[in-house]
Amino acid sequence: MKLPTLLLLLLIFLLAAFTALNWGVFVQPAELSFGVATLQLPFGLLMLGLLVAVALVFILFAIYVQTGALLEVRRHTRELQACRELAEKAEASRLSELRHVFEVAAEKQENRQQAFEARLTAEVAQLGSGLRVSMEESVNSLAACIGELEDRLERDRRS
Repeated sequence: MKLPTLLLLLLIFLLAAFTALNWGVFVQPAELSFGVATLQLPFGLLMLGLLVAVALVFILFAIYVQTGALLEVRRHTRELQACRELAEKAEASRLSELRHVFEVAAEKQENRQQAFEARLTAEVAQLGSGLRVSMEESVNSLAACIGELEDRLERDRRS
């Protein structure tokens, strides 16, 4: 138990013990004036009854305050849960948007890569055809030179 609860129980126990020890004085009648009337009542019992009534009112008020606090906590919990769900939805939305941006960027990069590969292939093909033409010219030139040398050799042999 908590300390305030223990203190309250101790106070109630001490009050009950005091009442039991002085019961004779509590029930002894006395003349009491209520302003408009005077009655013969036990003053101690009247005060004890008023103390019990005030304690009951206090307990009911404490229950009322505690119930109000619990309802407020529940309301705050619901609001917090709604805010948490809203934040989770916003985060999911941001993640899906980020995924979309990433996919678009990846697609652009893929298109650039394909365009680069196409240009590179075209340039290699163009260089290859230029090299072929150059090689054919060199082969033809070499063949012509060899043919000319053979003609000279044949002429020198004949002469």
